[in-house]
Amino acid sequence: QVQFVESGGGLVQPGGSLSLSCAASGFTLHRAAIGWFRQAPGKEREGVSCISSNFTATHKDSVKGRFAISRDNAKNTVYLQMNDLKPEDTAVYFCAAGPCTHLSSPRYFGAWGQGTQVTVSS
Repeated sequence: QVQFVESGGGLVQPGGSLSLSCAASGFTLHRAAIGWFRQAPGKEREGVSCISSNFTATHKDSVKGRFAISRDNAKNTVYLQMNDLKPEDTAVYFCAAGPCTHLSSPRYFGAWGQGTQVTVSS
């Protein structure tokens, strides 16, 4: 069974940093494109960042220059380094497998994890 487990969320002050991890089980990650998404209360799930199998990264405009996505195929894990966090980054963050060309459309992604909460507040 394909499964993702997200971790690394927490409470951080504005301007702070967090590093999220997305560990895959049930399949080998190296051929898959993996996206990070987030969902704030009362809002739709939105794509944040994505990394293709050839390590090409895609980011939502509002996080460019602040977030970085990487992958370690040997550990079957994808990471999201988030810097200069803002209150509007507060959300539950999820990872899933799917085409980075469709990052703006979560319906193209599957095998969703349970998510990890990120709260940015002073």
